[in-house]
Amino acid sequence: MRLEWSKCSKIDINSVGIIGLGYVGLPLALTYVEADVKVIGFDIDDDKIRTLLTHKKDYIKHISDERVQASVEKGLLDVTGDFSRISEVDAIVLCLPTPLNQYREPNLTFVTSTMERILPFFKKGQVLSLESTTYPGTTEEVLKPKIEAQGFTIGEDFYLVYSPEREDPGNPEFTTHTIRKLLGGLQRHVWKSE
Repeated sequence: MRLEWSKCSKIDINSVGIIGLGYVGLPLALTYVEADVKVIGFDIDDDKIRTLLTHKKDYIKHISDERVQASVEKGLLDVTGDFSRISEVDAIVLCLPTPLNQYREPNLTFVTSTMERILPFFKKGQVLSLESTTYPGTTEEVLKPKIEAQGFTIGEDFYLVYSPEREDPGNPEFTTHTIRKLLGGLQRHVWKSE
């Protein structure tokens, strides 16, 4: 996959790290693999990792074991709980749960704790996309300060975007294959995917 800047420079995305292999992350990972992009899937659930590595998944009914098996056998999908491998990918996608709290606001605990876990492994030139359902401003108010505290400059040597999730579980008409991907970033550059 190639992202094209409106200013004519290009960033090659040859590998993607998907963090959270649930109902949003797993279909997204499989979609990237089906587009011939190398994917490392990250999760904290060892049972989930084990079942995916054996070409099965019993926790998402609308995704067939055959689709998982084809992706693993293609050699482009690896799954792990080793978050240091974030340094191996060009783009990182956070697909983490954000359950509503008592005030019906997204609880960002999974997002913030995951950020603390992966920040030491960021490298220059990576793109981080938040795809968890959350309130406007999360990317800029919560994620950006954490990344900048690591010495990165957003829009210069690290890129930060928000992209709404596109998964409608069980709906064959609207899937990650048929719904266009929208990225909203903090940098002034405009990207379009080829």
